[in-house]
Amino acid sequence: MVRWTRALVLGTVAAAVAAGVWLRFGRGPEVATVRVTRGSVAEVVYATGTVEPARWAKVIPMQRKRLVELCDCEGRQVVQGEVLARQDDAEERANLTELEARRAFFEKEHTRLAGLLERNATSATAVETSETALKESAARIAAARERVDALVLRAPMDGVVLRKDFELGEIVGQNDVVFWVGQPKPLRVVADVNEEDIPRVQPGMKVLLRNDGFGARTLPATVSFITPKGDPSAKTFRVYLGLPDDTPLLIGMSVEANIVSRETQDALLAPAEAISGDVAWKVGEGRLSRAPVKVGIRGTRMVEIVDGLREGDAIVSPARPEYRDGERVRVAGGP
Repeated sequence: MVRWTRALVLGTVAAAVAAGVWLRFGRGPEVATVRVTRGSVAEVVYATGTVEPARWAKVIPMQRKRLVELCDCEGRQVVQGEVLARQDDAEERANLTELEARRAFFEKEHTRLAGLLERNATSATAVETSETALKESAARIAAARERVDALVLRAPMDGVVLRKDFELGEIVGQNDVVFWVGQPKPLRVVADVNEEDIPRVQPGMKVLLRNDGFGARTLPATVSFITPKGDPSAKTFRVYLGLPDDTPLLIGMSVEANIVSRETQDALLAPAEAISGDVAWKVGEGRLSRAPVKVGIRGTRMVEIVDGLREGDAIVSPARPEYRDGERVRVAGGP
């Protein structure tokens, strides 16, 4: 009797184990499913760029000299030609003084020789030589005055001094930007787009911008202009994106831009990972069914289903290439 009881218990345990194994593995692998829904989907071109005024200019010195005068004008309105800074011009002014003294001597000499020529006491050649020296002196003085004036940094346009990068007494050279002057409005984004994406970008397209300072908020912009020539080294094209006057973006901010090249409303949508090649896997009565699909717009997360699926269809996500038509599966979270 004890043997029969023990055999019955062992048989029950074995049956329970077998049932558990079948429940776990006999019904096929476990899959997650999603429903085909309707919504809007967009095809975007990704780019990165920086915010800058539509009209602005850099103020860069022509020589490497020390700053001896500097305006306290950052953030202030200035007019074209207004003096913003001066570089040390002591050497240039000394040279100008010497040249002006020489010109005064040449003027007196020319006047003396001209008087002698009237009395036939000198030759016409001597007078012509003195006149030539006088003209050369005048030209040298004009060039020296230009060198002195070049050490004065002036506002290149009407606008606001957006930024000042140096302080009084510092030495600045030909590659140093001392001031940034421009109009605070309107603003634009100068973005770089890969050359393989540029054929899909056209002026007037809508753009959605993102900056970490505004979290998940998207900011609007519009494609204004595409530079005709690209950069063959970086393999990019420069694209200008116009910003509305009420944009919260500030000059100098970096942004990520999604240029909407195509958009469809009320489209059938499925997750991108649910489509393997041009195939989706529908689930019905615990088995897989292969469903060839025609895909339209491929967004970053969702794709447009043009044909092959209907709204509400349950499909496997993510799809795997090893699935087989008719294969038994278990739906995650199902019975």
